[in-house]
Amino acid sequence: MARARFGTDGLRGAANADLTAELALALGHAAARVLASPVFLVGRDTRRSGPFLQAALSAGLAAEGADVVDLGVLPTPGVAYCAEQRGLPAVMVSASHNPFGDNGLKLFAPGGTKLSPDVEAAVEKEIDGALGVSAPGPTGRGVGTVSPDPAATGRYRDHLAAQLGGRRLEGLRVVLDCANGAAAEVAPAVFADLGADVSTLACHPDGANINDGCGSTHPEGLAAAVVAAGADLGLAFDGDADRVVAVDHAGSVVHGDRLMALFAVDLASRDELTDNTVVVTVMTNLGFRLAMAERGIAVRETPVGDRHVLMALEADGLALGGEQSGHIVFRHRATTGDGVLSGLLLADLLARAGRSVADLTDGLMDELPQVLVNVRVTDAGRLADADAVWAAVREAEGTLGTTGRVLLRPSGTEPLVRVMVEAATADEATEVARSLAEVVDHALG
Repeated sequence: MARARFGTDGLRGAANADLTAELALALGHAAARVLASPVFLVGRDTRRSGPFLQAALSAGLAAEGADVVDLGVLPTPGVAYCAEQRGLPAVMVSASHNPFGDNGLKLFAPGGTKLSPDVEAAVEKEIDGALGVSAPGPTGRGVGTVSPDPAATGRYRDHLAAQLGGRRLEGLRVVLDCANGAAAEVAPAVFADLGADVSTLACHPDGANINDGCGSTHPEGLAAAVVAAGADLGLAFDGDADRVVAVDHAGSVVHGDRLMALFAVDLASRDELTDNTVVVTVMTNLGFRLAMAERGIAVRETPVGDRHVLMALEADGLALGGEQSGHIVFRHRATTGDGVLSGLLLADLLARAGRSVADLTDGLMDELPQVLVNVRVTDAGRLADADAVWAAVREAEGTLGTTGRVLLRPSGTEPLVRVMVEAATADEATEVARSLAEVVDHALG
């Protein structure tokens, strides 16, 4: 049996197979020992496996003497917000956009930020010890308690509403696809609180329908609903609501790169884009970079993963960063990506501008065709020293010039090399990507 290990976003795997109650219990022990906090916050999404994993995790924490505050079903950014407000560590039980049979455990440091690599390594090492023979724990009054916090959702709603600075959304018709996940209660309520005319999809979680043909990975249903309702805007969240995809009034899907461009230009126009700089990953479309350069906005590039985006934002106190997936971080407003917050700020932008998403994004950026080919190899770690591959990359880059680019990177979880090519046309991108994939396969396959 495989065991879930720390990846780019905590522990994640098939619930009760890779991610077991025993492993959740061990993480509880390990987190309590390494972080040494008297209190931990714990929240979850709507998966069937959430309650038993949360119970096991809480048992491990309490057995080490830590009190546990159960936040109930709450988006990941809501859990992070509660941790920030109380200066406490927290754990979110969720597998984000994965199918309902998966689950995960995401650990936040005190204050709602990601763990540093050193602390994460210490927790993982301690998990190994906790899965073996554990030292005797406290007894009597030294044992931790587990208690609910029914007011957590309300506090998070108030926090979200406050981000509009007193502005309202009256007159705006919005359709929300909550992925049958953690946003099903919070998102419709806060948009309605602010005066929007709200219609909903996928807001009836049953433990097994999270992300099932809905949410940010399946926006086609939302697109149809927006057009049918004559709505101004559609927003689709993922299972734990840390990302968002938008749909304009005509049913066109607006993904993360275009949303990031829209937010960057808006913040810059209001002198709220710190150092006139936005943080993105290497996967962000070249069209985004060209659009920002045209408007005098600097682009800071990081490896793939919100951890790297957050580290770059923290390093220089920057305001905005994000990924193609719709994971957008407004660092002066939140400690992590927040899909509901991003959706609210987009709705606010429309209300302030008095224009549609389609109008605002028209001519904003030309998205270059992007082709991604995954090449299975025997050892992805050999990529760095594969001279023939890099020679082919240099040749391809010379051919593409300033209207394209090439990115090769090893997968962090599978024996794959990911070949990404952007070019002026889809045919050119496909041809170059396939050619490079053949070189990689020959050299490393």
